[in-house]
Amino acid sequence: MAGALDDVRVLEIASWVAAPSCSALMADMGAEVVKVEPLSGDGMRNKLRQPAGGAEVAAHDFPFQLDNRGKLGIAVDLAAPEGAALVRELATQVDVLVTNLLPGRLDRYGLGPEPLRGANPRLVYALVTGYGSTGPDADRSGFDLTSFFGRGGVMGLIGEPGSPPPAFRPGQGDHPTGLALLAAVLAALHQRHRTGEGQVVETALLRTGAWTIGCDVQVALVDGRQPSRRGRDDAFSPLNTQYRCADDRWLILAAQDQHRWPPFCAAVERPDLGADERFADAAGRYRHRTELIAALDALFASAPLEHWAPRLDAAGIVWAPVAQLPDLIQDPQARATGIFAMVEHPAAGRFETVNAPFTMSGAEVAVRGPAPAVGEHTGAVLRRFGVDDERVAALREAGIIDGLE
Repeated sequence: MAGALDDVRVLEIASWVAAPSCSALMADMGAEVVKVEPLSGDGMRNKLRQPAGGAEVAAHDFPFQLDNRGKLGIAVDLAAPEGAALVRELATQVDVLVTNLLPGRLDRYGLGPEPLRGANPRLVYALVTGYGSTGPDADRSGFDLTSFFGRGGVMGLIGEPGSPPPAFRPGQGDHPTGLALLAAVLAALHQRHRTGEGQVVETALLRTGAWTIGCDVQVALVDGRQPSRRGRDDAFSPLNTQYRCADDRWLILAAQDQHRWPPFCAAVERPDLGADERFADAAGRYRHRTELIAALDALFASAPLEHWAPRLDAAGIVWAPVAQLPDLIQDPQARATGIFAMVEHPAAGRFETVNAPFTMSGAEVAVRGPAPAVGEHTGAVLRRFGVDDERVAALREAGIIDGLE
């Protein structure tokens, strides 16, 4: 089956996670994605390296593989005028350009949207920044930890009241930002079919952070107050929080609606809770949540997760285990829904990766190969874009490009 973007050519001038994750998903949908890296490579290549399966073999950059799979790689020194000019030439022959360079660097290299779209009016120019391309902090560097979680307000809402703000795992703000950019790119390509004109689409980690917590931001926009951080004792409902089982595994409930209370009490064999006037309705259960959570803590701690799972299922209670990553990887439902895919890598061998977070019934969405080595396709890509052998050799001799012939 063909990919939905088989006829789309993408030039990526980006590093780390947010922007590359967007173009990786386009590669999964069949787009030809050319990744431009500095001669030293994307900084993400040197992060989170690990040996495959813990074996005593050379470590590989598996997180880099995740967000750069299926791309062609070229290495160019953008700081050299000839290097920037070369990339500008490539931009005249692509449908989409994805970048996360700060506005000042884009202007310095002549890679901003105005000159590139002037030369290629059909170009969809896709930009990711930390804080946006306008305003006093447009040239301020940002990662998801600072722009999305910190200044974007997410970190200030999470964690127990009075405790330090929590730490977050790598890429948690970057991947939703990549999805936001992807949505804008696809909409711009659709509009181009009608108008023949490209446009500039942009997202920022600050914006996607605010969108992620939009429900809380909306409330604050109306009343101007900071919502309180919620601990377990301040959950919306005792039936909407997490509990530890006897085997030290946790489950989380999402069954706060009124009609679930009687079947819940029957499922856990606690009719006394159902008969307790304090817990007769949702308002009472919230008002007396400390006592009810303490009772449910003791209840769930009395038996392992496997004891509670079939009882909650039979009663139609919405719940889930709080999975550790080995649990997720082995989860038969995760396998059945296609969360994982196999990759063949010339050095690392076969390994699994995380699939795109969507499928299409009429087009193939699939991991189409590993990430490139630094400059792996430099010569071949430049020739495909019409750069002759003599110029390729001269650029290589001058140290402006690197990689394979």
